[in-house]
Amino acid sequence: MKLENKLYFGDNLQIMRKYISDDSIDLIYLDPPFNSKATYNILFEEKNGTRSRAQITAFEDTWHWGLESEEAYHEIVPKGSKKLSDLIQSLRSFLGQNDMMAYLTMMAIRLVEMHRILKPTGSIYLHCDPTASHCLKLVMDAVFGTKNFKNEIIWHYRRWTAVSNKFQRLHDNILFYTKSNNYTFNTQYEPYGDWIEKDYSYVGEDGKHWRWHTVKGKRYKVYLEDKDKGVKIGDVWQIPFIGSTAKERLGYPTQKPEALMERIIKVSSNKGDLVCDPFCGCGTTIAVAESLNRHWIGIDITYLAVNLMKRRLKGTFGTELSPYEVFGVPKDLHSAEALAEQSRYQFEWWALDLIDAHPYQDKKKGADSGIDGIIYFFDDNSGIAKKIIAQVKSGNVSRGQIATLKGDMEREKAEIGAFITLEEPTRPMIEEAISTGFYEPEFLQGKKYPNIQILTIKELLEGKKLTYPRIMPEATFKIAKRKRKSGEQGELIY
Repeated sequence: MKLENKLYFGDNLQIMRKYISDDSIDLIYLDPPFNSKATYNILFEEKNGTRSRAQITAFEDTWHWGLESEEAYHEIVPKGSKKLSDLIQSLRSFLGQNDMMAYLTMMAIRLVEMHRILKPTGSIYLHCDPTASHCLKLVMDAVFGTKNFKNEIIWHYRRWTAVSNKFQRLHDNILFYTKSNNYTFNTQYEPYGDWIEKDYSYVGEDGKHWRWHTVKGKRYKVYLEDKDKGVKIGDVWQIPFIGSTAKERLGYPTQKPEALMERIIKVSSNKGDLVCDPFCGCGTTIAVAESLNRHWIGIDITYLAVNLMKRRLKGTFGTELSPYEVFGVPKDLHSAEALAEQSRYQFEWWALDLIDAHPYQDKKKGADSGIDGIIYFFDDNSGIAKKIIAQVKSGNVSRGQIATLKGDMEREKAEIGAFITLEEPTRPMIEEAISTGFYEPEFLQGKKYPNIQILTIKELLEGKKLTYPRIMPEATFKIAKRKRKSGEQGELIY
């Protein structure tokens, strides 16, 4: 059976080109990462072209001018539409070689592919930072056409004011375009609130009864025949952002509220339609699409995000989760070796997932502590979690690394150490691990677990497991809130 729901690990440009056919997607939502905290001086600073490639890794949201963006530029100019080619050349002439130009170039080539895969009746919502929204709108005009621009939606939210010498940012911009003038649009409504003067209304020339009603400081002419529906939603959306203690927060820096995605998906798709998020992050788009009985495609370039999406879907829907396929993830030793050669960090995050371990730290911050992953487990009824620390090695391994892991366990007061290796362990390594003895939990008499366990990638792919007490659920990952699916649908108009 062909599965409609798909999760891809990899560069969305290559995945769209390789796997997604023309005119196949009903709705695209994207929130491409960009460094909103950088100053204009940094974003527009001229670069010499030797900086890192214009690629995104986990939680890094700055694009830099380099070989990849230069290649994209030289593909767009001769092969793109005249409007897009002229625009990109003009932008480079105006901006120069800098982070902003890298971002716009890399977005332009991807938006061309999104236009290709979008159905003629489809819509696209581009969530953008105010720092770049003015430039992105020009790119969207060139790719989708000015006549297909529908709205610039303002997502307004409230938060505590901060000391600043400028107005505090309290909104995001979302550019809404379609591929044609024949598109899905299901009108949504907001409730009126409490009615006043229920026995008084005006009568129009058409004989319909209406009254003035004020919602959030705005005055609306309300026809009584529509009173049960509410006020039609406009282009300013008052939706709270996710607070630090919100139940739906999963710890992903760019996570958006489910209420925001629910509105977009309800407006611009119907039950059974296909929704795509090319920068999927923690998976809010696909989780909401699943809850509203849409099919979905999620893409992300970091395995950390793919792993989080898998766990979110499972934690949210349980047995109600629709079947889906995962692409781009190593499934044999050869592909694992290829991933390790491509990116040591991506390989590390993937390997940690094989034992259900959580990455220990952001690899771009601070010195390496020698610990790559961590698992918390319970082996008694005290409520106090015990600890497993993990190290992942994709290159040569030696006995000294096992001794180092033993020292890390003592420092971190960890009960068990896991050593994950792509290469086969040497005999001295195995002997060193055995010499550390066993962890014997007091509450589970007669049970014992090796203090240090060496597992190869080959063994893990074949089904071997890390062994430790599991009398209570592990506390490694924050679990998404369980919810049931819904099929509510608004009015369909064109």
